[in-house]
Amino acid sequence: MVRDFLHHLGLYTDLYELTMAQGYFLSGRADVPATFEYFFRSNPFNGGYVVFAGLGELVEALLCLSFSEEDLDYLRRHGFQDKVLEYLRTFRFRGSLWSVREGEIVFPREPIVRVEGGLLEIQLVETLVLNLLNFASLIATKAMRIRWAAGERFIADFGLRRAQGWGGMLASKAAYIGGVDATSNVAAGMLYGIPITGTQAHSWIQSFGDELEAFRTFAQIYPDRCVLLVDTYNTLASGIPNAIRVAKELEASGYRLLGIRIDSGDLAALSKRARQMLDEAGLTYVKIFTSNQLDEYVVRSLLQQGAPVDGFGIGTRLVTAYDCPALDGVYKLVECGGYPTLKVSDDFTKVLLPGRKRLFRYRHPDGSFAADGISLIEEASPPVELYHPFYPMQRTLVSDLSAEPLLQPVLSNGKLCSSPPSLAEVRAYAAERFRQLPDVHKRFENPHLYTVGISRPLMELRDRLVREALRP
Repeated sequence: MVRDFLHHLGLYTDLYELTMAQGYFLSGRADVPATFEYFFRSNPFNGGYVVFAGLGELVEALLCLSFSEEDLDYLRRHGFQDKVLEYLRTFRFRGSLWSVREGEIVFPREPIVRVEGGLLEIQLVETLVLNLLNFASLIATKAMRIRWAAGERFIADFGLRRAQGWGGMLASKAAYIGGVDATSNVAAGMLYGIPITGTQAHSWIQSFGDELEAFRTFAQIYPDRCVLLVDTYNTLASGIPNAIRVAKELEASGYRLLGIRIDSGDLAALSKRARQMLDEAGLTYVKIFTSNQLDEYVVRSLLQQGAPVDGFGIGTRLVTAYDCPALDGVYKLVECGGYPTLKVSDDFTKVLLPGRKRLFRYRHPDGSFAADGISLIEEASPPVELYHPFYPMQRTLVSDLSAEPLLQPVLSNGKLCSSPPSLAEVRAYAAERFRQLPDVHKRFENPHLYTVGISRPLMELRDRLVREALRP
């Protein structure tokens, strides 16, 4: 299935994209210059930000996008005309793409990605854009929330077995961008260079029938990276005492037990007692790891209770974004044939910002983020006054702040503008940008709303187009 999928990337879309593509071709509108922008409307997890991810996969997919003969035969059987199929036979993405850097901290309604080109080709890639960017950004954001809760403690992605099928690969990569230290996903480790981690399951211990024998055997095979799972039978009565015994035997052999893992029960109470027992045995260097349905809230609770935990294995609730399974990113037409466009809605918050746009980040003298501003691409300089998108009486002066342009060229006429950053560079960039975000936007409960404003010319253009659209 995986091999076949890679050969049919052109069909990785919704039918209505291809239906519209055929309509554009047959009506002579395939090459009308157009612009779409990608943005999302609300932060996931009731949070204050999003970590942008998935750009690397999107660019790679756009560069590989094509239709095989088998694809064309399939479309022919579903009513697509031969002249359209002949066009698709040589199809390659030749548009241009502007984007914020992968790993950037972004906010609702900002134009994060801009795609320019012929109407047919940039319509055709809509589903691909949304599928890759929405999911990766969601998981990277969840990982960053967990990282903030855990501080400098070790975090491992244990989620592959609970991930949504092959999406587990993208989830592991996005989680690493968001701040996890390692993954249990061996394929992700090889393909992306992510450190891998993993020791044993309860089945290992059960297969021996005797917990001490299971621990000893594992320690003999892996003496230099031994972590023992201590809650198969009785954590305090047998698991930890047996782990202590094996740790002493390892010391006699010139090795050290790396740690123990607790996967069930009252993790706070058990970790405290485990730390006490280990320390009393002179094993102050042995680390304590926990797992079992953890997320940022459980991690925070454990640490607030003083649990002496050195690391966390996070699975289901990370890679599935358990409490918010989708990011509401959208891909909207903002310019067509040289004219700005917009969609009008009874809900004014869903009225699009028309035209090709630029995005700026304003920063305080200490480098921390102050506000973001959106302007039309033809405006000569960053706006010095930002208007609330829906309440124009609310204004923010930013004339005394430095402005950083966020949208950068990634593809031009279907070709890379520069070498893409490594995954390590993306991860480091995400961590640095998150550090520059004030803590009031990071808190889990009632985060402070980050200021995103628009320029006066953009506001006036939107309002004029709305009036014209509603004119009888």
